[in-house]
Amino acid sequence: MPINAVMAMLYFRKGAKVQNLIHNLKYNGKTEVGILLGNLLGERLKNAPIYQDIDLIIPVPLHQKKLKLRGYNQSTFIAEGVSAKMEVSFSENILVRAISTESQTRKSRYNRYENMKAVFKINKPENIKEKHILLVDDVITTGATLEACANTLLENGAAKVSIAALAFAE
Repeated sequence: MPINAVMAMLYFRKGAKVQNLIHNLKYNGKTEVGILLGNLLGERLKNAPIYQDIDLIIPVPLHQKKLKLRGYNQSTFIAEGVSAKMEVSFSENILVRAISTESQTRKSRYNRYENMKAVFKINKPENIKEKHILLVDDVITTGATLEACANTLLENGAAKVSIAALAFAE
């Protein structure tokens, strides 16, 4: 898949401080952690030449059922922080998760990839046409979700897709 650039700011390891930060953001309503870490991530991206021509920031979406259950999408708060530092707008309504999938945490790389095919859809493809999209997520594990999102964006007219995450998992 032709990804322009990928970066993660932190290393996610079970039992470490990064896991605690991200779990507080994701499961304990500490959305300010997402904005703060997004600001730090955005500062790094703003100074990286390969991320200079970003047109739009899009957080990895949650399915409506999970969004309703959790009350928020942690990636949206990260994207908000990145957006503020990079001075690039973000939208959480263009890329949508059309199909609810079961948890990926115990799946193999191949099963994660298969589980994510055709899960995402684009609202208003004209909003991404010929644009360089920055896809933002909390943690990169196998990359299956990000790959599915990026493929959907590219198939619907995005010129380039870059990826930024708070952390990558071992």
